[in-house]
Amino acid sequence: MNPKPWTILTSNLDKSYRVFNLRTDHARSPRTGQSHDFFVMESSSWVNIIPLTPNEEVVMVRQYRHGTRDITLEIPGGLVEHQDDPEAAALRELGEETGYTAASATPLGYVHPNPAIQNNRCYTFLAEQCLPAGDQQQDEKEDIQVVLIPLHDIPRLIREGVITHALVIAAFYRYYMEHAIEGSLNP
Repeated sequence: MNPKPWTILTSNLDKSYRVFNLRTDHARSPRTGQSHDFFVMESSSWVNIIPLTPNEEVVMVRQYRHGTRDITLEIPGGLVEHQDDPEAAALRELGEETGYTAASATPLGYVHPNPAIQNNRCYTFLAEQCLPAGDQQQDEKEDIQVVLIPLHDIPRLIREGVITHALVIAAFYRYYMEHAIEGSLNP
């Protein structure tokens, strides 16, 4: 038997925060007829962007992440603002977080970050020929260091646990699927 969508009986906003809302859905199973509560984090979609310089370096950022209370190595990314499309948001985040610019970005696809409890998508883009164009424009909650990492080092940094952000790893996986670099996906 193929799974079917559940019938939403009620849906209530529990709490609203700056970057997400918490919602409770009461839904009925089409298989059993029983109803259950589900807790959902509603959020705008996210973007991340793999920025490559003319020298095949990835423009990456080191920043503190309070959820894990650790410094992470990531690609630029952030929220898709209501007025933006995902590509515009990705290029904006590239400039704000790194001071680099690109004329355009190529979409690599999207993932659902955690479809069990979240309703949003994370869109991934590739920007090539990225060049420095000005200063970073960090917000008050950001403390970002820009680092250039040779593209050929990325698979090793993932294997060694230096890059641990799941959405960043998913972005590079999409990149390597599109750009089948010899040996890139080997453990």
